[in-house]
This record gives sequence, C-alpha cells and structure tokens, in this order.
Amino acid sequence: MAELFWDNIEIAGVAGAVPKRVIDNLNYSDFFTEKEAKSVIKLTGIPQRRLADKGTCASDFCYAAAERLIKTMKIDRSEIDALIYTTQSPDFRMPATGVTLQHRLNLPKTTLAFDLPLGCSGFVYGLSIAFNLCRQPHINQVLILDGESKKRLKTDKASSLLFGDGGTAALIRKTDRKNPTYLSLLSDGSRWQALYMPAGGYRNPTSLETLKMKKREDGSIRHDEWSTMDGAAVFEFTITDVPCDIKNTVNRAQTSFEDIDYFVFHQANKFMVDHFSKKLKIPIDRVIYSLHKFGNTASFSIPLTIVSELKGQLNGRKKLLMSGFGIGLSWGTVVTEVDNCTICELLEI
Repeated sequence: MAELFWDNIEIAGVAGAVPKRVIDNLNYSDFFTEKEAKSVIKLTGIPQRRLADKGTCASDFCYAAAERLIKTMKIDRSEIDALIYTTQSPDFRMPATGVTLQHRLNLPKTTLAFDLPLGCSGFVYGLSIAFNLCRQPHINQVLILDGESKKRLKTDKASSLLFGDGGTAALIRKTDRKNPTYLSLLSDGSRWQALYMPAGGYRNPTSLETLKMKKREDGSIRHDEWSTMDGAAVFEFTITDVPCDIKNTVNRAQTSFEDIDYFVFHQANKFMVDHFSKKLKIPIDRVIYSLHKFGNTASFSIPLTIVSELKGQLNGRKKLLMSGFGIGLSWGTVVTEVDNCTICELLEI
C-alpha cells in the first residue's frame, strides 16, 4: 500500500499565476440556454473562470509563478536541485516541458527536471516525489510546477463551463524542525473511461475521423480528441473512495479533523466537496474554496486555492489536509504542517 511518511521536509512557499481574462459562465456560450447555464452554475459553484489567450501555454503561467516565488523568497537558483512539472497540457509531445522550464528559469544543468502527466491528483503525487527526493543527501530544494491551459469547446455540455487556466509553483525543502507528514496514493485503472480522451494518442492516432465533430447523447458536439466524462461515475468515485482515503490518512496521522486548520481539496465541484465534507463531519468553515473564482483548475487547483485564499493565514504553524482526485482514476491525501509558509501575491498575466 502506498502509505508514505516523512519528517524534516516542508512546503516552504507557494505562488500562482492566472489569466487576466475572466469568463462569465452565464454568457459564455450560445450553446447553453440561460436556464441550463444557471443549472450548471448552481450545481458546480462555478459562475466564472479564467481562460488563457491564444498562444499562452500552461508553462507560461508556471514560469511566471516560479519567477515570483524565487524572487520573493530570494532563492539561489543554483541551489534548486529538482523541478517537477505536472500537467496534461504540455508545450510539445516531446521534449518534456519540465526540461525547457529548467532552461527558461536559468536553473543549473545539475537540476533534475521531468514532467508528471497527471490531472487532478497531480499536486499530491508531485508532493510525494518531491518529499522523497528531499530525503536524498544531495537534494535540498525541489520546485513543483503545476499548470493547465487547454482549448475549450463551447459545444461540450459536459465540461465547457468547468475548467480554468493558469499555473502555480511550490518550493519543497528540507527543514530542521520536526514535521511529520503522512501521504497516501491510490489508483483504479479499471475506471479509466470515466474521464478520458478517446483519440489523439498512440492507441487511437489522429485521423480525419477522430477530428470530425459529432453530436453526442447529451446533446454535446465534440470530436474524439476532446475529453469525455461520465459525470455519474466521477460523482460516485468522489463521494465514496475519496472520503475513505481522507479518513484513513487522518487516522494514520494520529490526528483529528478538529486539529486540522485548513482543508484544501481539489476544486472539482462544490456540491461534491460539500457532500463528502458533511459526510465526514469536517468543520465546514475550514474547507477552503477558490472554484467560484477560477473554476476547476485540475492539477493546480490545490496550490492555487492556497495562494488565492490563504495568503496571510499561514503565519506560524498550521496543519493542512490536502486531497486531490480525478482522472486515472487516481487520488491521494496528505496531512502536513507549514510554518510561516510564504504565500506570494497572485499574478494576473
């Protein structure tokens, strides 16, 4: 079982960047009636989102966030030992965007850099790798960059009003203080079709047929190189498997929901998160949301929520529980403490 533990490693700082462009979901697409749009907004809690301009990639937001973090914390670039870039919208199919970010950020050639192609669980998985790297004698600081920026199909009723663009940067480093951190990672590939892209990869390569726009059962019009989601399956997964993992991780950390200062969940859908929070009897005033501002921001929703909603709130020692869950299906939970964690002002670019 992937139940992990570390001590003497911390999340030292977080920065974020989002597009200046704000999208009002009520007026985003003529494909939705006003009644349909209002229904989606009420269910998801997403009245608006941020969308990138044409030509701006997820890596551009991550680059801006990393630069802000490095300058704010006065980090010596030569002392960054690794860079992990989590995204499902890389600049190119090859090479890995993390390697190009190493160059753009002027990090030394000794910096380990790679991509982690995960979605909504990506930040928690990235933390597991970064914390493990910091256990090595010659690795002291790791950057985790998370970002997404994708084309949107206004004719997709399942997802066109959900997702937002942007990127974040987090610094993970060794610390002299005791900081017991508990993390779990899980996956269930039997349910991979709950949220996936049918074509465009090597299993089903691009062709004229895969790019043909087709009308779907729910009334959407999309091609096969666009994501498809079984909303009922995702909902069932979120309210069953995810709460069990959260409860198990809290128990393993020998703590309680009352002892945790903030709960930062993947910003998927307010109704779902509210539902399992109430099911677990989590103090609802400690559950932090940013989806009403930015939408579902996939792999970077957890760090973006920290930047957007917890600046000025992480002075001193605070205990956080973070849980990411989604495409794969994959999910994970972490319980850790931060101590005067640096939270940078959110950038808009």
